[in-house]
Amino acid sequence: MSSPKEVHRDKQLVLSQTVSWFVFFILQQSLSSVKIKQGTNKVAPDFQLTKRRNNFGVPLETLAQEATQCQVPFVVTQMVEYLEMFGLDHVGLFRISGSVNKIKALKQKYDEGEKVDLINDGDIDSVASILKLFLKELPVAVFPDNLHANLLKTFEDNKNHMAECTRCLKRLLSSLPKAHYSLFQFLSTFLLNVASHSEMNHMTLENLAIVFGPTLFQ
Repeated sequence: MSSPKEVHRDKQLVLSQTVSWFVFFILQQSLSSVKIKQGTNKVAPDFQLTKRRNNFGVPLETLAQEATQCQVPFVVTQMVEYLEMFGLDHVGLFRISGSVNKIKALKQKYDEGEKVDLINDGDIDSVASILKLFLKELPVAVFPDNLHANLLKTFEDNKNHMAECTRCLKRLLSSLPKAHYSLFQFLSTFLLNVASHSEMNHMTLENLAIVFGPTLFQ
């Protein structure tokens, strides 16, 4: 029999997944016309030098200062562009774990400031896994603790009043630190694109929220 602490933890997990799905849904309405550029060369070897050491476990505000695209960390834009090119129709994208050795090697290269050639050194599942690892190792989650509780409470209090829930969640999202909001907006645009290929990859918004909810909230 589950302890009260375990029941509370499980309830929080389900809520975080549900809120993530609902936030994705909200952003679907406002970002439906936004598209990530296709066909860039950032995944090619000549463009893959990360300028800093230690890209994992670093505050978003620090990485955003060195970002060249919308305050989104270079490692994220590179991985997303790779997945946009090769992974949108991949069955089980983000659900199937990548090679432990490849993930370790790629992370080491990013953290040592080496050139990272995702095309030759990675594969779809490994790149998807290391993107989740990057988010998991952030010292402060995309949704910081002080916003986490408010998001869950807002959804729980207004889940039967969708218009009010949407308004409140949008207001809370606008209070995210700029670096956090920029990353979440970028990721959401990408994940909405992934979901638009769900007939092939089987990753609907609901499935993506199950995968990313715990990572975004931690």
